[in-house]
Amino acid sequence: MSLYLRLASPLLRSAQSYSNFALKNLSPCRSFLTGRSPSLLQNVQKTNALRTALTRYCTKPEPVEKGRKAVGYWLLGCSGMVFVAVVLGGVTRLTESGLSMVTWKLLGEQMPRTQQEWQDEFERYQQFPEFKIKNKDITLSEFKMIWFMEYGHRMWGRLIGAFYALPAAYFWSRGYFDRGMKIRTLVFGALIGCQGLMGWYMVKSGLEDRFHQESDVPRVSQYRLASHLGFAFVLYSLFLWSALDKLLPAQKLLGQIPAATLKFKGLAHATKAAVFITAMSGAFVAGLDAGLIYNSFPKMADRWIPSDILALSPTLRNFTENPTTVQFDHRVLGTATLTLITGMFVLSRRRMLPPRAYTAAAAVATVGWMQVLLGITTLLTYVPVPLAASHQSGSLLLLSMAIWLTHEMKLVRRLPK
Repeated sequence: MSLYLRLASPLLRSAQSYSNFALKNLSPCRSFLTGRSPSLLQNVQKTNALRTALTRYCTKPEPVEKGRKAVGYWLLGCSGMVFVAVVLGGVTRLTESGLSMVTWKLLGEQMPRTQQEWQDEFERYQQFPEFKIKNKDITLSEFKMIWFMEYGHRMWGRLIGAFYALPAAYFWSRGYFDRGMKIRTLVFGALIGCQGLMGWYMVKSGLEDRFHQESDVPRVSQYRLASHLGFAFVLYSLFLWSALDKLLPAQKLLGQIPAATLKFKGLAHATKAAVFITAMSGAFVAGLDAGLIYNSFPKMADRWIPSDILALSPTLRNFTENPTTVQFDHRVLGTATLTLITGMFVLSRRRMLPPRAYTAAAAVATVGWMQVLLGITTLLTYVPVPLAASHQSGSLLLLSMAIWLTHEMKLVRRLPK
């Protein structure tokens, strides 16, 4: 029952009682009332009309509830588009296409149309480190291939902005958002803007004149790459969680919640955090091309701990700048996360959980094992683009399953004593 109906219910009850009494007791005398006391009969009829009008008005669906599914599908579509953007970004990075476009415009760069325009674009590219140090022999045809890859990634990002903003404005104007959803909408918009700016800030780090050592390879900063990917993962997670709120509300557990179930909820959130952290460590692996060294498993060059794991000084630099250490950390985090996922799945079979949570826990375990096996295969085969892109996409799919599980546990709360 809506807020309006709750406020009007006392009036409705009074009106209904009065009209029912009048019609029941005065109907036999309708002719008498019509002739002798028409005002009384008119009052009874007006009361019935008022009751009918109030009931129809107050029970009319509120805009927020009416647009729930539409908003939910929109949010799900936004999360899907971010997922595709992560895949495109991974392929762009793996094909080393990200530094082919050396300019950035808010509304998008115009694609070259004539041979002269392509030549001008190619000459701009030749002024930057990637061409001077690494791609001196690249042809115009080869340049077009990597340029199109980066162009597609950027335009997809702008398409996400349009797909988000236009429906958001419509739903807001129609009153489909409650106060909480309005705040989320503003946060989503801010994150999309930050994501775009971080993307250019990341690319800019690969265009700077800072590659002077003999072994230097022009690439974007691994710190900015991890930040760019982190923004995408956070944005995706928020979109997906909000979509689940609208389309697949969490189920409740009836009765007293066991303490073991509450502890399992904490374990599910810990698993989700571990998946996110492991994915972020993978961004450093990609940023430093760390997957191209020590292509053996489980040992690294016949050693459990490689000799150059702390080659840089000071020591802390190794964890973000030494490819050996970065790959070692990713292996350890991946193994630890898989262990946590497996333990969580085993425990889920022995705990009282909401019905769909059992399915979600199984999905997390299944995708987790697939992801680790895919990562090992990618390493042993020297990081082919299809496998590496699938591995990066798998990390987001695994995070999706973990988000689903924690969402199903959303209503599992400690009851007040």
